[in-house]
Amino acid sequence: MDRFQPPVVPIATTRRAALTSCAMSLSGLALRGMLHAESASQPRTSFDMKPRAPHNRPRARAVIQLFQNGGPSQMDLFDPKPELTRQAGKPHPGDVETFQLNNKNIIFPTQFEITRHGDSGMHFGSPLPEMAKMADDWCMIRSMHTVNNNHPFAISMFQSGKPFFGYPALGSWITYGLGSENQDLPGYIVLRDPAGYNTSGKAVWSSGWMPALYQGTEFNSQGNAVHHLHPSSKRPAEQQSRSMALLSKLNQKHRERHPREFELEARIQNFEMAARMQLAAANVLDVSRETAETQRLYGLDNPTTAGYGTRCLMARRLVESGVRYIQLFPPLKPSFQPWDSHGSLKSGIQTISSMVDKPTAALLTDLKRKGLLDEVVVIWSGEFGRIPITEGADGRDHNRNAFTTLMAGGGFKAGYTHGATDEFGYKSIEDRVSVPDLHATIFHQLGVDHTRLSFLHKGRQERLTDPEVTGARVIKSLLA
Repeated sequence: MDRFQPPVVPIATTRRAALTSCAMSLSGLALRGMLHAESASQPRTSFDMKPRAPHNRPRARAVIQLFQNGGPSQMDLFDPKPELTRQAGKPHPGDVETFQLNNKNIIFPTQFEITRHGDSGMHFGSPLPEMAKMADDWCMIRSMHTVNNNHPFAISMFQSGKPFFGYPALGSWITYGLGSENQDLPGYIVLRDPAGYNTSGKAVWSSGWMPALYQGTEFNSQGNAVHHLHPSSKRPAEQQSRSMALLSKLNQKHRERHPREFELEARIQNFEMAARMQLAAANVLDVSRETAETQRLYGLDNPTTAGYGTRCLMARRLVESGVRYIQLFPPLKPSFQPWDSHGSLKSGIQTISSMVDKPTAALLTDLKRKGLLDEVVVIWSGEFGRIPITEGADGRDHNRNAFTTLMAGGGFKAGYTHGATDEFGYKSIEDRVSVPDLHATIFHQLGVDHTRLSFLHKGRQERLTDPEVTGARVIKSLLA
């Protein structure tokens, strides 16, 4: 789990040998038993999903990320700013960084009532009444900030710690470092709207230059759970069994001939996982097995909440079964960036909130009553926030200088509000938290030292947080 440098092995190959290698790896569908955990102190000898011991004693074992694509407006949902209402229609007194060209330097008032909830008195806007009921379980970070005002770059920063694509996602780093407790399912699973992709598509869950074993695997919340998992034409069980046994022997011989080719080993692991998934995925993801009460809790009886609710319920079932990292994406309404409030801010927020509010609260409730919330980190966040001045008649532009992130479970301090922004909600000014800080803190809760987990890439030991450059640190005040 510490620095890993694959040995240099001279390889002489031909086009025919390369094609043979691919064919052999594609045939690797043999079932294999659970593998024992390795210690973090042992050198990495292969790329796999074997569970690995963390550097330190962990508080959490898994993560569910509820990504809110587009950038929720902090001053309309979480961070009340009376000054916006008092000075509405007046010029903003300072310089405001904008992204679009049709911004006016006119203060735009808060569009929803924001009130205190729970014993903690945490603030929530009126569009999120169910999430507000869980106020004493949330850890609200009001002082988040990031590096870029453009969606793709800010999304990449939140997911990979770098503002450019081509780097491993947070889920890839976590599964690379810790493996997974369930060897019959991928360690990193993605649940998106079946209708399509949000901004940046599959790049958001890429493993970058890590082996593809660590990239996110898409599961469906409608129809077949996993893409391309089952053959188009059925074969008798006996024939399938004989084929798998033969291919297992061929793969083993290929391993013996090339014992130090870790990329090959990772590829074989991928396809062996596919065989196991044929048996495991359908059972884990069948939400019809849940009680009627649980299905109602997640809003599966309501067309407005059914889609996102199904994904949230699937996330609970997956984390319950030992999957390490689950990533959910929001509905493609009112757009593929549903929290992007350049215009019609009020109606847009009402639309997306009505879809995600109840299922999000249900997920926390369900994890809590099953005794899972203490060991699972839940993240609810967009890539950035919004600015206090008006764009057009009724919108807000992007804001990299301040946004709100909600955390729950996994040892994060419940009922706690951290940090503060200026009087207009434009800049975080107190107890600031960067995206790399958040990543380092999540790692810490999983028992991983963010300064030690690295991957050799082009001669450099790469890290998610790159602490020498970003100054990333664990924010201990967020933790119970």
